[in-house]
Amino acid sequence: MAICTSVSATTTAPVSPQYHDGKFRNPVPMHKASLGDMAKLWWIFLFDKPSGTTPQQAVPVQPLTRAALLAAPDNTLYRLGHSTMLIKLAGAFYLTDPVFSERASPVQWFGPARFHAPPISIDELPPIKAVILSHDHYDHLDHAAVKALAAKTTVFLAPLGVGDRLIDWGIDAAKVRQFDWWQSAEIDGVRFVATPAQHFSGRGPHDTNSTLWASWVIQHANLRLFFSGDTGYFKGFKEIGAKYGPFDVALLETGAYDKRWPDIHMQPEETLQAFVDLNAGWLLPMHNGTFDLGLHRWQEPFDRIEKLADERGIKLATPEMGEALDLTAPHAGGRWWHGLK
Repeated sequence: MAICTSVSATTTAPVSPQYHDGKFRNPVPMHKASLGDMAKLWWIFLFDKPSGTTPQQAVPVQPLTRAALLAAPDNTLYRLGHSTMLIKLAGAFYLTDPVFSERASPVQWFGPARFHAPPISIDELPPIKAVILSHDHYDHLDHAAVKALAAKTTVFLAPLGVGDRLIDWGIDAAKVRQFDWWQSAEIDGVRFVATPAQHFSGRGPHDTNSTLWASWVIQHANLRLFFSGDTGYFKGFKEIGAKYGPFDVALLETGAYDKRWPDIHMQPEETLQAFVDLNAGWLLPMHNGTFDLGLHRWQEPFDRIEKLADERGIKLATPEMGEALDLTAPHAGGRWWHGLK
């Protein structure tokens, strides 16, 4: 396997334009909620959530097997849940933001629980060429999943500092590559570029923004994909589109948004504008349908982005969890959430 990258495995003292005064920072200052506002939000999340934020009926899932994945054609994507995507390129498998645990939480007895089981277990997955990580929040970086994936994964691609977490968890440092924005690596003909995002990081009260966050460009032959990770809307989408577009498919966060945290998650209207900025052909909304992380109805992100895409004539792909999506000729999907409570 050929891995070409200019980035070292460990980064104990980050040297980055994004790193100032011991923290990673967005180029544009973010809105900072007061302690009172934060207390109110936590009260709402814990004791006063609106109805409809979790489904009352089973979310449809198409089960996957290792044999079916190995037999699948190249350039196929499977949505496993939330922002976890399994992508087959050039006969190998690549996995984004793997979360397989029951809860997106530091503990498994409390916190946001899954709406559905993953379409396939980690044990059943075929060998993974690379795991691609966007940041270290619990709904994107699952400690148990990373540990379980370690033996079958060739390399972990992570923003600065996130790779150090993996090494601290026991992942072989030789398997870890860390990236600042605009740095890239090539793995067996597949190119990965860590691109900007507007978000934040941390897994506890004392490590906020100690690691970097990123989106990713994925290129192989004539195929170009964009994976947003988590992000608010920002002018960087236009720069990414100008440098690396047009994209065949843009996987863009559409969920867990709220007007009270406008900088770090996009409203569906902003997701659509990001898609336009990126100059992409198909939009696949993610960061929805698996965990209760917002204050909106669980179907709302799908309903709103569907309406906006229909009004603008934008091609929208909404595959079921586990459903195969041909990245060279995507299909719309069955709008599976319609009619579910």
